[in-house]
Amino acid sequence: MQIAVISDIHGNCYTLDQVLKDIRRQDIEQIVCLGDALQGGAQPAETLQRLRDLNCPVVMGNADAWLITGEETSPNEQVSERQEMIRDWSLNQLSREDIAFIQRFQPTIEVSLEDGKKMLCFHGSPRSFDDVILPDTTDDTVRQFLQGFDMALLTGGHTHTQQMRRIDQRWYFNPGSVSLAYNWELSDIEKGRIRVDPWSHYAIVSSEGACLGITFRHVPYDVDELARIIRASGVPYAEEAIAIYQ
Repeated sequence: MQIAVISDIHGNCYTLDQVLKDIRRQDIEQIVCLGDALQGGAQPAETLQRLRDLNCPVVMGNADAWLITGEETSPNEQVSERQEMIRDWSLNQLSREDIAFIQRFQPTIEVSLEDGKKMLCFHGSPRSFDDVILPDTTDDTVRQFLQGFDMALLTGGHTHTQQMRRIDQRWYFNPGSVSLAYNWELSDIEKGRIRVDPWSHYAIVSSEGACLGITFRHVPYDVDELARIIRASGVPYAEEAIAIYQ
């Protein structure tokens, strides 16, 4: 069996559609989304409809929770006026039924694999969608985040960075971001300077008997077309959104 793991779409249905085209070319039996699906992009309603059509399980991400509650839970995050304006605009694109759909996102999702193995899906970590796991996060810190969860595979998003590491007898991986594949060499997140690569990330988990495999995929997209969609949407700060792709 093969499972596609997607994450951090952030309301960009155009980039999601490029990933779904690639997924349809693979022998995929199931899709799971690791959250941060809607907030921030130019197409929140279209993205939500696509997820509804896919009927795939979706994890609750920090941005999803903030979108529907307005409550920032991370002590390291400060909400800007720009973020507030985009949130208000995003909510105006969504119906009551859409909000109810988001409220059904789960903190964690367990996926059964072959040979009795399981994969645990979350956003930041199983204990909190705000936890940050980066390639330079120490193994001891990651062990603390994953303590008590002994599945063969554990997968989370949040950091928009494809990565994989072994923690004892378990494997942790991040499929990256569908719409905001961070270029860490050109970005300074603390100073609010973000640059992204012109492709989408996702991962494919292969489970064949006792054997497991993880494949990272990069799917290119047309940045000019994305810019056109953003400008036409009416989302606040459209030019600032486009600048991070250029």
